[in-house]
Amino acid sequence: MGMRIPSRSILLLSVLTLITACGGENSAESSAVATDPDVTTDSSVESSTTTEALALVPRDTALPALGECPTAVFPDLGSVAGPGGDYVMPVVTVECSATELVVRSNGMPGYEFVEMTPNGLREQDWDWRVPLMPEVADEPTSIVDVLGPLGFTTTGLPIYGPTEGPMPEREAFGDPVYNGLLDGCGGHTGYNADYHNHALNAVAACNLDSSYIIGYALDGFPIYNSVGCLDVECSESAVFVSGYDMTGDPTSYSWKAYTYDASGKSNVLDECNGRVGPDGTYRYHATTAFPYVIGCLRGTATTQTGNAAAPMPPMG
Repeated sequence: MGMRIPSRSILLLSVLTLITACGGENSAESSAVATDPDVTTDSSVESSTTTEALALVPRDTALPALGECPTAVFPDLGSVAGPGGDYVMPVVTVECSATELVVRSNGMPGYEFVEMTPNGLREQDWDWRVPLMPEVADEPTSIVDVLGPLGFTTTGLPIYGPTEGPMPEREAFGDPVYNGLLDGCGGHTGYNADYHNHALNAVAACNLDSSYIIGYALDGFPIYNSVGCLDVECSESAVFVSGYDMTGDPTSYSWKAYTYDASGKSNVLDECNGRVGPDGTYRYHATTAFPYVIGCLRGTATTQTGNAAAPMPPMG
């Protein structure tokens, strides 16, 4: 792959910097009602309205109602720094039909591009279409070793799973966070010079601090940041955490190195890295630990076209 691997001390620091910001909810949320009887609100949540949580409240706490076009959660990229140099600025458009959210993007980051791979950076042609009223599926869909987009950020960048491609062989299908392959916003470029995220850092520097919702999965369910409300009025909140434990070496085959175990943990997310909120709607949460964004798809992913339907090729 030819990537620069930092020292262990720098690597640990880089993992710590992938701290996701808060994901609150209120009575007007944009995720669909979870009708699956097996999907229940976690009764083990504990209040953690801490200084950290208060500091992570986004600039706009309003959220769209169920089925409403969520244009307000997509930040204005007109004044962002952009990738720098001679690169073009990011362009993202958002519109809705009666049933779909449609997001188009040129795939350019709104912050300085840091070359973490030898693949360079080029404009892309992303066109995502997801349901405005997603439904919980009878069974989750596994994303183990899935290579390619599983969702997109509100800044128009693809979200991939917690695994890399087959090259180099020593790090085949490894955890890109653990292997130190990502920039400070949790992304890097692939073989097609396409910038994408494997983790999300919901802070101003990454242009993900304007809303509690920081992305959408391809099944249509929103991706919140890590702090969620425990009641509809959001009088109490908690930092939600991944239920996965490291039980092997994530250098390669990341999915064999982590095991889901929610026992003894408070505020733990389900195997898909999501939960049912206080209003009975489902959403994912970004976390600092594996799988970072999505662990499986709780709804049914919509069929995409073009680049959004293409698998991620091997890293160069």
